[in-house]
Amino acid sequence: MAETTVDDLSIEYSEDGQVLVKQLDKKVLTKGAWSTIMYKYQDWDKRKEEYAAPKFTIRRYQKRNGEYFQKSKFNISSADQARSIIAALEEWIAEE
Repeated sequence: MAETTVDDLSIEYSEDGQVLVKQLDKKVLTKGAWSTIMYKYQDWDKRKEEYAAPKFTIRRYQKRNGEYFQKSKFNISSADQARSIIAALEEWIAEE
């Protein structure tokens, strides 16, 4: 069995041929025994039969025996929440 790499990790999820979580992009923030990845994704809205607005999630993985295991996640539910996080980080970084 081949060893898993961070490039192999994805949050895309399908059920019965329908992609329910569509991964739009991925940024690897850190690599190693503990890796952090930020994903841009969309959920399938069954009622509207279309994808919802993009969301973002940050996931932490631990690598054990050549395999990655998700240990934690933080979901950013909207572009407005993402902008608030960016603003806070920019403010704190500027203070240093």
